[in-house]
Amino acid sequence: MNQAKDYVGQTVKIGAWVTNKRSSGKIAFLQLRDGKAYFQGIVVKADVNEETFELAKGLTQESSVFVTGVVQEDTRSKLGYELLVKDIELIGESHEYPITPKEHGTDFLMDHRHLWLRSTKQHAIMEIRNAIIYASYEFFDKNGFIKFDSPILSGNAAEDSTELFETDYFGEPAFLTQSGQLYLEAGAMAFGRVFDFGPVFRAEKSKTRRHLTEFWMMDAEYLYLTHDESLDLQEAYVKALIQGVLDRAPHALETLERDTELLKKYISEAFKRITYDEAIDLLQAHENDEDTDYEHLEHGDDFGSPHETWISNHFGVPTFVINYPTEIKAFYMKPVPGNESRVLCADLLAPEGYGEVIGGSERETDYDKLLDRIKSNGLNPDDYAFYLDLRKFGSVPHSGFGLGLERMVTFVAGTKHIREAIPFPRLLNRIYP
Repeated sequence: MNQAKDYVGQTVKIGAWVTNKRSSGKIAFLQLRDGKAYFQGIVVKADVNEETFELAKGLTQESSVFVTGVVQEDTRSKLGYELLVKDIELIGESHEYPITPKEHGTDFLMDHRHLWLRSTKQHAIMEIRNAIIYASYEFFDKNGFIKFDSPILSGNAAEDSTELFETDYFGEPAFLTQSGQLYLEAGAMAFGRVFDFGPVFRAEKSKTRRHLTEFWMMDAEYLYLTHDESLDLQEAYVKALIQGVLDRAPHALETLERDTELLKKYISEAFKRITYDEAIDLLQAHENDEDTDYEHLEHGDDFGSPHETWISNHFGVPTFVINYPTEIKAFYMKPVPGNESRVLCADLLAPEGYGEVIGGSERETDYDKLLDRIKSNGLNPDDYAFYLDLRKFGSVPHSGFGLGLERMVTFVAGTKHIREAIPFPRLLNRIYP
């Protein structure tokens, strides 16, 4: 029915599911979905045979049917079209469908996630996810990147080594990847600009609405851009993703009642950039305000979710916090020239309480300095021999970033919990279905 405008006045046959129905004597109203859109089918008793009308009245929720009818305009619906049904063929009956129009608890809905995905809001969120993926490929292609696939099984840690899922690899320890970054840097040295997109894993024992143990990352690596130019690229990317959703999934945004004017503001206005130390000073200056709700931080402390929320909301647009302390960031980040205690990095904080959606940095290019950082982080240099090789054979300045797909989906969709931004979420206490 997404292409209904091309078939107005014509008779069509559509495979669909019945999401709901009601009848008033001589008319039955069927709420239908075909996997692409939700639409209404009207069955007028006088226009169909008795068997068809009785079938329409007896259809149960999520029964599958073929419906034949005439497409007509309907200005009252979001889709703008409806189907005047002439015939119905039952494909598969649905008995006692567990998710009814009444309210259900979150645990119940998550236990039935395989069915919950059929609901209008969950369907809309998945449409937005798809639009973001499509816009990512389009953006990277236009900007000279090639798709470069990183392995999911790895022998090393890209981030915190305490957050690895370990598995047996033919008698040797291996880990589910935290990030494709290290391998992507090898790709950048071969192809100049590369990106990957795939699942990553973090064994974080976190129950917040921002965390999953399995999620999808868009990673990009590229050569020769300055730190500011790298931020320009990241800003352009995020704006392209938002625009991609506005272009490809407007009905999904409408279904979720997302404020599209706010999304357009994020595209039209420049993102804010502030150093970590400026952010700490700002937080300290406002920590006693009536409307603040975060703990005191000293320079050197890492931000928590309330701090990130306050910073981005303070500026009202996505905000880059740059140049974090070396000790709280990953080993591969390049120090700020003249200040070894800070690194050339940035986290992009989304407003409205959505937190970090991008993390990136300029990478350390000096072999000896990188080796020292690997050792000081308690890591085995042998596990990073291939990564160190990149600094031995024609090292060049390079940077990169990673965007958490589910974080971006929640931000653009306006949803409050990350578990709804992925088809089947993996959480601390959930691996079913």
